[in-house]
Amino acid sequence: MPTPREILIALLPSLKIAAGYATKIQASIGLQPDKVTADNNIFAEALTDADLSIQTFMEVTLLSLFPDMRFYGEEFAQTYNTKYFRSIELGPQDDYLVTLDPIDGTRFYMDGHPNYQIILTVLNADGFEAVIALSPALNRFYYSLRGQGTFSGSLADDLDSCQPLKIDVPKNQVILSWTMDYLAEPLRKEFDVISVQPGYSREVPIPNTNGLLTGDLCGAILAAGKFIDGGALSWMAKEMGYIVTDHQGNELPELNKCENYQWPGVVVGSSPDVHSKLLAALANNQPAAS
Repeated sequence: MPTPREILIALLPSLKIAAGYATKIQASIGLQPDKVTADNNIFAEALTDADLSIQTFMEVTLLSLFPDMRFYGEEFAQTYNTKYFRSIELGPQDDYLVTLDPIDGTRFYMDGHPNYQIILTVLNADGFEAVIALSPALNRFYYSLRGQGTFSGSLADDLDSCQPLKIDVPKNQVILSWTMDYLAEPLRKEFDVISVQPGYSREVPIPNTNGLLTGDLCGAILAAGKFIDGGALSWMAKEMGYIVTDHQGNELPELNKCENYQWPGVVVGSSPDVHSKLLAALANNQPAAS
């Protein structure tokens, strides 16, 4: 079994090709039929040719380089290659699962915004081993290895050329994921608040969860931390030194104790003070009854 670092090194050249492709076709992107979601989430509904093409490309790469690897891609139900992988599920300890979000922030991507990413993770039964997140429009990528920190470089760099990522003074801005808007007003006493559900604009970009890695966010409250995107970015922030817990301030569970490839609600704070204020808002406010 290759190490998580060896997996990233082997896949990075193909991920860079995928990033170039995403950049090239963004202006003329074709839409696929929307995904159907119960809560009318415009972000979960969005699907493009780029999602499907990048996932297919990375599936071909993985099957060529690591034919026995477990793999779960966000578009697993719509690609031709899912049936050729050994499994799409988490396995026992040290039997890694690679996951892919081919375009994290597809709605941003469709609307011509730059803050979308290609995110690939290496998961173990008990936790994240590695994450790499490429921001094609910004010519940057970020990666984290378990217990070794988070690093950043340009798309021309290899892993060894990247520098440790440390954000000393992030903006006093927090993001609330879909369904968490009820916390916006309480938190505005302390922070500038970006609430994705009412705040998204096709004309004016807003930070995505990846703002944790750029200094645009000092905190985030996610309704759920999907292993392929929000959870992965939160873990990268933790490797960078941020505080990451569930909504009650508890340590997040091992991945094999979770369902649907996601953590329960996630809170990320750049400091103990920020984190405690986010937890207090959750403890003192309840969503309106539907």
